[in-house]
Amino acid sequence: MEGKSAEIHLSDGKIYSTRMTFAALEEMLGDGFIKAHRGCIVSAMAIHEISDMIDLVNGEKLEYARRRKNTIIESLQTSRKWIIKGFDHDGVPDTEEQYHDYYRSFDAMPFAFTDIEMVFNEECKAVDWIFRYANEALARLEKLPLEKLIGQSFGTLFSNMDAKWLKGYERSTLYGETLELMDYSPEIDTHLKVICFLTFKGHCGCILFDVDKIWFVQHSEDSAKTLARYYAKLPNNK
Repeated sequence: MEGKSAEIHLSDGKIYSTRMTFAALEEMLGDGFIKAHRGCIVSAMAIHEISDMIDLVNGEKLEYARRRKNTIIESLQTSRKWIIKGFDHDGVPDTEEQYHDYYRSFDAMPFAFTDIEMVFNEECKAVDWIFRYANEALARLEKLPLEKLIGQSFGTLFSNMDAKWLKGYERSTLYGETLELMDYSPEIDTHLKVICFLTFKGHCGCILFDVDKIWFVQHSEDSAKTLARYYAKLPNNK
């Protein structure tokens, strides 16, 4: 709340003001939102985990009333549990061969591609992922033979697994968002650009690039405008 007005912060950085009371806004938004403290409610979809702060998937942090910590955690787990409970295997390949048949067209692609199945713990938090399909370009990028990747979890293959990737993959898997991640991967000592998106329920598809091997080419003024629109969406520019 800001004075007598409530501010609504969207994931794209836009902020709207409304004269609705906090109670009316909370009732309208429903169970998909969690009360952090007296004047703040946040979408369960926007939360990565609860620590000393509420850690959001976009990297921001929110304070919360400590006395409400257990209630907030339970609400988040309940929200995710309903989504995960809805995961079914209708249309999902059952074997390595079926995954390969489904994704066969990616085998010879020059870019790295993989379909990963997310692993959730009892608290409904993503803790790892399993490679269900990968092409040769992905194996080269990960610096492992393809047969050692398929069916294995990332944490098993890389003891120095960096959990930061889980935020984006979890978000795509649970909420169906298409995201672009750009970060350093200490596991393979490579700076990566990753585009991730929902494939099957409980799964996430990823297209990966080594950023040192891709280049931006500008052919017109529209290229610059498009790039400006892209950079305007980055978290630091919101």
